[in-house]
Amino acid sequence: MRRYWKFLIPAFVILGILVVLLVNLSSNLVYFHTPTELNTEVTPSTERLRLGGQVVAGSVEEDRESLILTVTDGRESLLVQHDGVVPQLFAEGQGVIVEGVWDGTTFHSDTMLIRHDEQYRTEDNVIYDSDEHQLEES
Repeated sequence: MRRYWKFLIPAFVILGILVVLLVNLSSNLVYFHTPTELNTEVTPSTERLRLGGQVVAGSVEEDRESLILTVTDGRESLLVQHDGVVPQLFAEGQGVIVEGVWDGTTFHSDTMLIRHDEQYRTEDNVIYDSDEHQLEES
């Protein structure tokens, strides 16, 4: 019987530590909703959410201190009013994640992140190769 206690006590301690870690990690996961999910599954509220999708080409307008744009997931689209800093690499047709509040018709955001690939191009369309630390003609 003593043999089992020498095994069970450390096993319960390890299991307890794992449970605490999993609970803490799950609350810190970053998740974003698609326009389809917001339209069908999420009720309007003052809870802060993240919305992710592609910026529809030709939908970006500047309105005084706001940026008005449409974000799509390929099935549905949402109007987004962004009242914050716009990242320098922001462009139409690009992936974007905005954080803010969903009121049922418009997503009001104050934080914007852009999604892009790992290739960086200069203004004259030259790609920087980070492995060889040199510029390549594209």
